[in-house]
Amino acid sequence: MKKTILIILLLLLVNACNSEVKQNVEEKTSTNNFLTEEEKENGWQLLFDGKSFEGWRGIGIDSIPVGHWTIEDDCIKKIASGDVPLRADGQPLKGGDLLTEKTYNNFEFSFEWKISSGGNSGVKYNVIEQVSIDRGSFNALGYEYQVLDDEKNSDNLNPTHRSASLYDMIEAKTKNLKPVGEFNSAKIVFNNNHGEHWLNGEKVVEYDIDTPEFEELFKKSKYSNNPDFTKHKIAHIVLQDHGSNCWYRNIKIRELK
Repeated sequence: MKKTILIILLLLLVNACNSEVKQNVEEKTSTNNFLTEEEKENGWQLLFDGKSFEGWRGIGIDSIPVGHWTIEDDCIKKIASGDVPLRADGQPLKGGDLLTEKTYNNFEFSFEWKISSGGNSGVKYNVIEQVSIDRGSFNALGYEYQVLDDEKNSDNLNPTHRSASLYDMIEAKTKNLKPVGEFNSAKIVFNNNHGEHWLNGEKVVEYDIDTPEFEELFKKSKYSNNPDFTKHKIAHIVLQDHGSNCWYRNIKIRELK
């Protein structure tokens, strides 16, 4: 009897060790949501660990909008509005954008994204939370790196509304956009009065806030009635809730002096 119990304990111990080894191997072979030693040395910080919403919350609330955002396959996923659970009264749960808990001044912001067929989303920056709250909105007001299915979404009719563009202001003209369902790598540079949008290793948008050219673009945009819009601020970065399935991963930032 004692011998049988001893064998069982040994088998349990071996299984536990094998599980731990398997977990460690999986963690080491994962290619998402971690920093390389070189990135650490260069000052990059990870903003999403692949497992939790730590460092993120909804606009005007201390939590994540219930039913609208989830973590799936190492990604922050925006759940399409039609798939969002309903309240007891049959109305949809209140959604809204996600914003970083921290604010940033000058930075490089790197991320990967993919969009669903016909989908629309975006990454916003230079966002002051209180401005959105004062407008009675859970949707952020700020510069936007557009995320779109350029072929099927009707927003493609406006060139400045297509993927990687500075939304409603500057079109990303020459770009190598991956097909829907595949991940694109992206980067936003916002340094003093200078901005850049990158897509799959290529710079596709570049602008300087303090120029007459940019002022003209602003006056023609949907933001023109917001006089402080173009001012460089110490502000939040936001993942947009535009009602479509969209996935974000490998979200990183490097603050610039």
